[in-house]
Amino acid sequence: MKSLILTAAAGLFLATSAHAGVIESACNRSDRAAGKRQLCNCIQQVADFTLDRRDQRLAARFFKDPHKAQEIRQSSRANDEVFWKRYREFGSAAESYCS
Repeated sequence: MKSLILTAAAGLFLATSAHAGVIESACNRSDRAAGKRQLCNCIQQVADFTLDRRDQRLAARFFKDPHKAQEIRQSSRANDEVFWKRYREFGSAAESYCS
């Protein structure tokens, strides 16, 4: 019985780890979030509620290349402006929910 419970727990851990979102994965790999897995998980949860998959992939790039965020913020393209509004709302929500 004990072996069955340990096997189930290991499977649950692997399933949870394998399904980390793109933002959570990028956050965990970043230097700034070292040792803050709970924070990265929380940020991903907020992203799941506020950003679609495409937005999440773009936002995840900001962890590796912060200058990309600056380029999009300053862009005059309509799509970038709309994305930046959603991204700011996501950032505010993550700050409130995850702090």
